[in-house]
Amino acid sequence: MSAVQIGFACIALLLVLLALRVPIGVSLGVSAFTGLLSLRGLDAAFALMGSTTFQFIAHWSLTAIPMFILMGAIAFHTGLTRTLFDAGKAWLGFLPGGLAIATNVSSAGFAAASGSSVAMAGAMSRLAVPEMLRARYDPGLATGVVAASGTLGAFIPPSIPFVLYAVFMEASVGQLLMAGIIPGLLTMLAYAVLIVTRVKLNPDLAPRTAQAYSNRDRWVLLLKSWPLPVIVAGVVGGLYTGTVTATEAGAFGAFVAIAAALIQGSFSWTAMQQAVSETVTSTASIFLIAIGAVLFSRMLTLSQIPMNIGVWVEDYAVALWMFLLAVTVFYIVLGMFLDPIGLMLVTLPVLAPFVIAFDIDVIWFGVLVVKFIEIGLLTPPIGLNLFVVSAGVGDKVPFGQVVRGTVWFLAAEAVVLILLMAFPQLSLLLPSLMY
Repeated sequence: MSAVQIGFACIALLLVLLALRVPIGVSLGVSAFTGLLSLRGLDAAFALMGSTTFQFIAHWSLTAIPMFILMGAIAFHTGLTRTLFDAGKAWLGFLPGGLAIATNVSSAGFAAASGSSVAMAGAMSRLAVPEMLRARYDPGLATGVVAASGTLGAFIPPSIPFVLYAVFMEASVGQLLMAGIIPGLLTMLAYAVLIVTRVKLNPDLAPRTAQAYSNRDRWVLLLKSWPLPVIVAGVVGGLYTGTVTATEAGAFGAFVAIAAALIQGSFSWTAMQQAVSETVTSTASIFLIAIGAVLFSRMLTLSQIPMNIGVWVEDYAVALWMFLLAVTVFYIVLGMFLDPIGLMLVTLPVLAPFVIAFDIDVIWFGVLVVKFIEIGLLTPPIGLNLFVVSAGVGDKVPFGQVVRGTVWFLAAEAVVLILLMAFPQLSLLLPSLMY
């Protein structure tokens, strides 16, 4: 077999292993080792796996990941997210579907202390859905807005998918984190418009809440929610000006979360232990997948597939729009069955040669990839956020209603995705203005 044939055989092996539900990190590692063994022999395969793994793990930017996870875990386990939701209710409750909009906006705020879409969906399903159900909101709307708003965690800094993408594609972590802000806010706005429109057309979806707040109560609740805005200002401001690295921004956020919990009296060693334990297990899981993806990418490079893809693109004059359409379908289909981090790291080794061949801006493409994988979180039958929200609400809302409520938000996602493809400056404006 030629090197290229071995490479494609390993891609086929990877797909078979994934279809058999073998863990993604293991599937990538086994496929990579099989290819390296066939291409270079046993001794060279072991040597390449060892050196490649060490070089990847030693990458300084990766230290931002446990910092971001710790920051979000502390904010959740010490109850800081509750204060932001309460402030959102007080200020936005008067709008049609006010509680749903408050959930949407507070999710954007929590995104600055999380970086994980699944973590956000899990937290808000226990916090916001019971409130909306007590207010007699439609169960589909209540769960759908939580599942959809959870995706904001991947766009508003800090973002774990952007850090991994930056390391893998050798792009700037800071620029990618800034690139996600406008798409994230645009997504939040699209959700809010959808909620208001649906409730205006069918008021029974979200009856007006009877609870009234005085101006004093509103300001008191807003001031109590100060930790997350401070984290936003510190993380975004530091990255934008170049004052801090992504890792330092994450460490700052974790410090502010601990300090805020101490000041507000919600800190406990039990909460801290839970946060650290969650950070360790989540980081280990992400790194296992990432190492497998790096090894798989190394194997593909040795198989000369990337070089052949570049020649193929030139020979057949494939248009950029055709490539983007194919990638969209590719991600939406695979997103139905794979978790977002795994999906991104499985596909990047295959798509990277196309990005080079088409001379696509790596920052813009990163925003599109993250948008694709976040849409996958909402897509049945394996959309992870659907199951997270369903588990969070228990038997109060049937799974079918969760799915039906989320479909409306997929329509909003489609509109945002088209805008991001048509107007790359929505993603590239802030990175172009950085320090």
